[in-house]
Amino acid sequence: MAPENRALEQWLEGMINSGQARQLVVGLHNSTNDISTRFLLASTSPSTMTPGSHHLPISRRRFLTITSGGLVALTSSSLTFHGPQALAAGRKRLRVGAIITEYSYRSHAHVILENFLEPYLFNGRLTSPDMDVVSMYVDQAPANELSRKISARYHIPIYKTIAGALCCGGDRLAVDAVLSIGEHGKYPVNAKAQMEYPRKRFFDEIVAVFRGSNRVAPVFSDKHLSYRWDWAREMYDTARRMRIPFMAGSSVPLAERTPRLELPRRARIEEAVSIHGGGVESYDIHGLEVLQSMVEDRRGGETGISSVQFLEGEQLWQAAREGRWSPELAAAALATKPIQGLPPARELMQPMAKAGRDRPFVSHGILVSYRDGTRGTMLAAGITGIRWYFSCRLAGETSPRATSFYVGPWQNRNLFKALSHAIQTHFRERRAPYPVERTLMTTGILDAAMDSRVKGGAVEETPQLLFAYKPRDFRRMREMGASWKLITEDRPEPKGIEYAGQ
Repeated sequence: MAPENRALEQWLEGMINSGQARQLVVGLHNSTNDISTRFLLASTSPSTMTPGSHHLPISRRRFLTITSGGLVALTSSSLTFHGPQALAAGRKRLRVGAIITEYSYRSHAHVILENFLEPYLFNGRLTSPDMDVVSMYVDQAPANELSRKISARYHIPIYKTIAGALCCGGDRLAVDAVLSIGEHGKYPVNAKAQMEYPRKRFFDEIVAVFRGSNRVAPVFSDKHLSYRWDWAREMYDTARRMRIPFMAGSSVPLAERTPRLELPRRARIEEAVSIHGGGVESYDIHGLEVLQSMVEDRRGGETGISSVQFLEGEQLWQAAREGRWSPELAAAALATKPIQGLPPARELMQPMAKAGRDRPFVSHGILVSYRDGTRGTMLAAGITGIRWYFSCRLAGETSPRATSFYVGPWQNRNLFKALSHAIQTHFRERRAPYPVERTLMTTGILDAAMDSRVKGGAVEETPQLLFAYKPRDFRRMREMGASWKLITEDRPEPKGIEYAGQ
């Protein structure tokens, strides 16, 4: 072996022994533009390495071969690798407590936390979370639950109470940030078809620890705030009063837009439509978040919503004939990514169009009347739960602007990489990258829509939603598509938590 190669291997051995192998792989991956080298580096998969651990799931010889090869590739590309000190960046690793309903395969706890436990791809770069999950509270444990395996693999204790998890067994807050994931599990379904997830209870118990410790930490609450508007408003008001950095919402607005679409700031939006392919309420929130995220920066800013109406069947199409929503605009959205095996978009946006033998293609819609006169429509159509669309008409333009939201391979799983990146940014900066008021508003729209539904499609006046907020440019949180050159549709989905989604 040449002396320079021997010296290189000795340095790499030191990286392993000092517990910095994970950082090395991330740094090497992001320092080369060569696709084959990046795949090679991702395959090192240090997925069982806990912080400070020296253990590698592959042989030391395999790790040395791959990483030294990566360094050689960098050298031959005239790129400079600055060693472990460049990777650490001197940043404190935050301690995160995870409060979750259940941890099963492909649950939200799984697809969010895997990006906190391992490096992940975001915009084609292997990204280290730079924070450690140090505790968990798990509300339910179904037969297929994974939390015990994750606890053992990553040495994360599971506590019997939320307070125990946030205090790490002590009597004062012992974490720097809180993940509250109240999605999935067996909970009551009320008369409005809302799953009564315990998001408000989780929030209240988190806040109780903050009060008892005389200290607060950033909180992320998954999806909409609560199935009850009054509880959602109470959560928001409490966070503001206590100055808790608070973030919530859907992952879908962060997905790649195909074709690329950036609306002009302060554009005059006359009408907008979003479309999803999922069920009532649980997927409606995602469609509403897409709609709101796209229109909130229109001319005059967000000033609130005056009424909401849930319609289905003939009522929905009668509203279209009355000009209250536009099938043509919806068809323009669908046309951005045609559905294989189905008729053209314009034919699908007809009352008699079917998704199956007996099921209408468009199952229901939510009509949103904004205070400033903008018209918003969210449609649920007979497409898969991984299809998302948006279109709008700007004042003075005859052609609509439209896009679809591509979530990446493996159903919606990879979509959560961008969301996890946004959450981690929120935790580090102690400021949500987009306003929590967006999700407060979509929570209110959804609850009003469910009220309208049980009343047979009555218009629900919404004085509680006549509030304004300022949008933020969240482009740096969005996946722009580079990751899907590395994780492709033909790659099999892993069955557990794996390095970089490999």
